[in-house]
Amino acid sequence: MGVTRTHLSVSLDGYAAGPGQDVDHPVGVGGKALHEWAFALAEWRGSHGLSGGEENASTAVLREVEGNVGAVVMGRNMFGGGPGPWDEEHPWTGWWGEEPPFHAPVFVLTHHPREPVDMKGGTTFHFVTEGPEAAVGYARAVADGQDVLVAGGAATVRACLNAGLLDRLDLHLVPVLLGAGERLFDGVDGAVLEQERAVEAPGVTHLRYRVHR
Repeated sequence: MGVTRTHLSVSLDGYAAGPGQDVDHPVGVGGKALHEWAFALAEWRGSHGLSGGEENASTAVLREVEGNVGAVVMGRNMFGGGPGPWDEEHPWTGWWGEEPPFHAPVFVLTHHPREPVDMKGGTTFHFVTEGPEAAVGYARAVADGQDVLVAGGAATVRACLNAGLLDRLDLHLVPVLLGAGERLFDGVDGAVLEQERAVEAPGVTHLRYRVHR
């Protein structure tokens, strides 16, 4: 039986994205610094159709947290396309090009209905207006025993934590101070976390927590 989990990079001062998120800065101003540890890895580059890269202690962690995923849940902001109703004349299909890296059904939380979008490589985006419980429920139903990954952003992870939907957090703690942006745990109401492991790697410490409800 799979678990429902997330993995996110966070700054030392608790931000999962920088300020000013928009089309030019999808993870906010300065937010790319949270992900440089992954961008350098051959594992990450290969999954995005790129060559080169390095291997270090983060390689096995990234392979594990991105593996065994049967379905994905994400928020509208992570999927992108701007707020409000969808632009039917210029339909947004995500930040990831014609073949997104998910290769599984993806359930996008939104206030605005939209027909599913099929992409190359086995990714289909489904748009859910009934809230996080419904999105996770749909994802679990199609995951076929594999894990459900709550990919983000921070608001979606918080909503799932507060609703008691998450079993595990994998946090990649990066030694940068963003000073502003979107904090991961602002507004989280009383989740109890048990640390299960810590892995030191170049430019990041990988922390795993089990969520007790």
